[in-house]
Amino acid sequence: MVTVKREKGDTDEKMIRRFLKKIKKSSLMEELLKRRYYVKPSVLKRMKKKKQIAEYQKLAKQEKRK
Repeated sequence: MVTVKREKGDTDEKMIRRFLKKIKKSSLMEELLKRRYYVKPSVLKRMKKKKQIAEYQKLAKQEKRK
């Protein structure tokens, strides 16, 4: 469970931003979106492969710049 405690001098907006950052780090939203609908295993495999290709291309692009 993600919690945020008010620190001295914190505004509501700052607390909300900190809360959203913690949610992203814990990948809670990603998990909720995954479980929202059933996704067939074959589709999951395709999405995983597509993500890996995108990461590889990003790394290759960064290597070219160096």
